[in-house]
Amino acid sequence: MTKPNFNYDEDSDTLYVSFIPGEKATGIELNDHILLRINEDEQKAIGITFFEYSILAQKTEIGPRSFQHSGLNKLSDGLKEIVFNILSHPPVSDILTLSAYTPSAIEVIPITLLQFEPGTIN
Repeated sequence: MTKPNFNYDEDSDTLYVSFIPGEKATGIELNDHILLRINEDEQKAIGITFFEYSILAQKTEIGPRSFQHSGLNKLSDGLKEIVFNILSHPPVSDILTLSAYTPSAIEVIPITLLQFEPGTIN
């Protein structure tokens, strides 16, 4: 796989990351700020769009920000499994770290944080 293509639009504060430019994809809303684009049939990542990127990339005084994958609740179990697999492997895992918040022994809430430094965008 080739190196991802990063394109930042300062006016809209949107970062577009393309792994396979020009390929048709299905958009999966991970949350209000992150849209994962996938080829569902081949179960591979096509790209990721980050809305309000400067907020997502901004660190807090105690560390990086994490964001809940609230959009996954709308997916079928099969599609959710495909998305988790894509999120867990490169090239997506090179950009996003997938983890979980566990408020109780039986509740698991998937969360993510940006894996790369904002200054590394070309």
